[in-house]
Amino acid sequence: MSPPVNSHSVNLKFSQDIKLLLQRLAEQPLTLGDVLAETSERSFSLVIALLVLPFLFPVPPGLTGPFGGACLLLSVQMIWGRKSPWLPKKISNYKFPRPFAKVMLQNLRHVTRILEKITRPRLAKIANNNWTWRLNGLCISWLTLLLISPIPLTNPIPTVGILLLAVAAIESDGLLMCIGYILTVLISLLFAFIGYALWMAPGLLPKFIS
Repeated sequence: MSPPVNSHSVNLKFSQDIKLLLQRLAEQPLTLGDVLAETSERSFSLVIALLVLPFLFPVPPGLTGPFGGACLLLSVQMIWGRKSPWLPKKISNYKFPRPFAKVMLQNLRHVTRILEKITRPRLAKIANNNWTWRLNGLCISWLTLLLISPIPLTNPIPTVGILLLAVAAIESDGLLMCIGYILTVLISLLFAFIGYALWMAPGLLPKFIS
């Protein structure tokens, strides 16, 4: 007898959409513009999730700047209340390489298993509020700035917050959004502590980097 199907995991829009996109990327190169065109109203959160997902794992050097810049640009548009995302042509024409998509597909399985257990449509009044949309953009913008900050080995920390807020928006999960706000505050305090420590010990950062 085949095992019962978990209806919640089947209906998880994030895992379905991201997995389909990454499978297409594994077959043929797609640009960020292609992804934006295909994901319609969920394109903001989907592309942001796609941009930050690599930073949960070791990534090749040079991705933080362009991926972080694109994520920051999209999140600022969310603060403005835009529902239709825009990217400059140079960024929009960026093509994801196939090897990158293959690695992402492998890592996605682990992330999806966790997300399927914690997210579902909840607190619709919060999730679907226009001011919540702007607040999400503000938090993602701030976390992206922390992500691209030159502090080594910290990329996964703000990435978790960004990913939670992006998935919460896709799934209309107001409770997960509130958790994301609390996590944003905690991450900010952690980075403030790291910054204070480096300020008090100016010789520590060069030694740490080397």
